[in-house]
Amino acid sequence: MGKRNHYSVYVIEISKDVLKEAKFVKGNPGYIDGKPCVYVGMTGLDPDVRFDKHMAGIQHNGYVLRYGIQLLPDLYEAYNPMSYKAAVDREIELGISLREAGFGVWQA
Repeated sequence: MGKRNHYSVYVIEISKDVLKEAKFVKGNPGYIDGKPCVYVGMTGLDPDVRFDKHMAGIQHNGYVLRYGIQLLPDLYEAYNPMSYKAAVDREIELGISLREAGFGVWQA
């Protein structure tokens, strides 16, 4: 794994309390009641470190800071590590596939 291929995608489960946020609901018109709500991101850090930074309010997403629960490695580990370009593309694709499965998804 060279320096070029140290990027990762990650998925964080967020509390369904996020469904009280109008902007989140508007961004997920196909959400199926009961499905998980998640944040999908990409990073040059280890996903565990990136999650900790979100939760500490460092370069965070507001939904993760307020509603973050845990990483969901079963949804992303098979893809990592990868190049920057591949991570950018995979983040988009992963978000789309989870939305198509009825998840509530937020991406930054």
